[in-house]
Amino acid sequence: MQWQVQTFADLDTLTLYSMLQLRVDVFVVEQNCPYPELDDKDLHPQTRHIILKKGDKVIAYSRVLAPDVSFPGFPGIGRVCVSQTARRLGLGRVLMDKTLEVAKQYWPDMDIHISAQCYLQQFYQESGFESASEPYLEDDIPHLKMIKPVSRKL
Repeated sequence: MQWQVQTFADLDTLTLYSMLQLRVDVFVVEQNCPYPELDDKDLHPQTRHIILKKGDKVIAYSRVLAPDVSFPGFPGIGRVCVSQTARRLGLGRVLMDKTLEVAKQYWPDMDIHISAQCYLQQFYQESGFESASEPYLEDDIPHLKMIKPVSRKL
């Protein structure tokens, strides 16, 4: 297993298919939440896709978004997920560390914003994120805006 960091243009079709399959499995099927998974943010030339594959299957994934793609003036992180078969192996924490490393590489002097599902608040706090809003509904799932200040270490 090896981490890959790629732009959309660099993704091969098999990796793209597996990446989208994982995201649909987690965010649409598992969470019973029909929403537009394909949001054009993947296509942005500065979006970085963080991928961990086992064989041909993507088992962990996230994306780092450039400032203004999701959050006005700030970079963001989204679609953080680990396949059901790979959970409880500590990959979520490793994925988040790798994702933050990539975000810092491209935008070292900027706070990082996320829209986190409320039940994952503690997980993100352990990576240095702070709550920045009251809970709100996004696709009928309670979310919370969270920010990782540039001054906070991993």
